[in-house]
Amino acid sequence: MRDIRSAVGELYSSGETFALATVIDTYRSSPREAGAAMAVTASGEVIGSVSGGCVEGAVYELAQQVIATGAPARESYGVSDDDAFSVGLTCGGTLHVLVEPVNRTLYPRLGAVIGAIDEHQPVAVATIVSGPGRLGRRRIIWPDHSEGTLGKERLDAAVDDDARGMLAQGSTGILRYGAGGQRRGDELEVFVQSFAPAPRMLVFGAIDFAAAVADIGAYLGYRVTVCDARPVFATAKRFPKADEVVVKWPHVFLSEIEDQIDERTAICVLTHDPKFDVPLLRVALRTRAGYIGAMGSRRTHDDRMARLREEGVGEEELARLRSPIGLDLGARTPEETAVSIAAELIQTRWGGSGRPLRSTTGRIHIDPMTSPGPSVPTDLTAGAHTR
Repeated sequence: MRDIRSAVGELYSSGETFALATVIDTYRSSPREAGAAMAVTASGEVIGSVSGGCVEGAVYELAQQVIATGAPARESYGVSDDDAFSVGLTCGGTLHVLVEPVNRTLYPRLGAVIGAIDEHQPVAVATIVSGPGRLGRRRIIWPDHSEGTLGKERLDAAVDDDARGMLAQGSTGILRYGAGGQRRGDELEVFVQSFAPAPRMLVFGAIDFAAAVADIGAYLGYRVTVCDARPVFATAKRFPKADEVVVKWPHVFLSEIEDQIDERTAICVLTHDPKFDVPLLRVALRTRAGYIGAMGSRRTHDDRMARLREEGVGEEELARLRSPIGLDLGARTPEETAVSIAAELIQTRWGGSGRPLRSTTGRIHIDPMTSPGPSVPTDLTAGAHTR
């Protein structure tokens, strides 16, 4: 729902009853992850997607029924179904969708959930999706309190603990419990959707390449900060897609926010100037950031590595540095280089090979439960750069 929350918020504020379809579970090559959402209005307007186009028609019809009946419904779509090809899911996967009727009476806390997402505050929504509990009953879990009930005190307590753990990791998925909320059981399924704050992208160096990287970072869902010590270049007007533009020496700013950096953070050093990037990378490489990349030619890279070693940066820390930054796409322009950096970020997140799909075999979509995440080999060929 994160991607369509603005439109959902407007529908919610209007008082209209609409249907909200959410992917709650997937198997094999499903087009969208759990948490993908689509809203359908009573007038027939569609917002968002649950499958990238594969089963939207079937979900749309189910959503219209849900609006008419006022009762939530769960449905599964996959090639094993007799009507799989008729609904268009021919990619070999399966997805399970929960469709709920929504208005201010049925979902009184939705406004607070959307507000928390907008304000980068963590919140999770736990919903019963099968079993002896009431389908669609939900509980909102914050880091320090919860609202609503799933019907049983024991179940509420168990889900609160588990959901807070998922929220800390930014994970979304189904939890299974006994009928009374026992942890040793699977009669009841609860879908927990975590809305952790968006991951951060820190872009250092207010150059033309930085504008393109900030744009694509925002498109990928990052909360983007651009930082440069030169006020004439570091302006909001030059970086309209950035969430914030900071005028400060890069290494000073990074030191100030070091405790805010986690494994989801991407640091892109685009200054390719030793007086900026050496002290900055010395700080960056001791953080928990999952991705640290630096722009520059091979010669710039070699010089930078020598300077960092002189500054006492160890080989283990240097091995984390993706320099020159990006995948080898033959990029030339700022926009193309931004794509090569984005490609490496995605490869880092999911552990893909970075090779053309036609030269690979097996599943296309990597299982997020088995993906290596940010801890992947660093011996990747770099993209094109300016110096």
